Amino acid sequence: MRLEDKAKEIIANRFGKKDISEVEPEHEFVRDYKSDSLDAVELIMELEDAFKISIHEEHAATLTTVGKVIDYLRENYEGTEYKP
Repeated sequence: MRLEDKAKEIIANRFGKKDISEVEPEHEFVRDYKSDSLDAVELIMELEDAFKISIHEEHAATLTTVGKVIDYLRENYEGTEYKP
């Protein structure tokens, strides 16, 4: 599975979307998914767990869109394929 698809799957599950096709890079978590700070913390924890990385607080605060999450993962995760 591609890294991007796994990230979209996690985001889709977190925000009640039926399919990753409903999750677009330009979507903003607050505006498009009505997320709050608890949602943000839980999403970061899920991403950290799934990708076995640590997302520092200063970086987490900048991850405001799906695209920014995917870009961050591409820069901080080894490879382009998700490895469970």
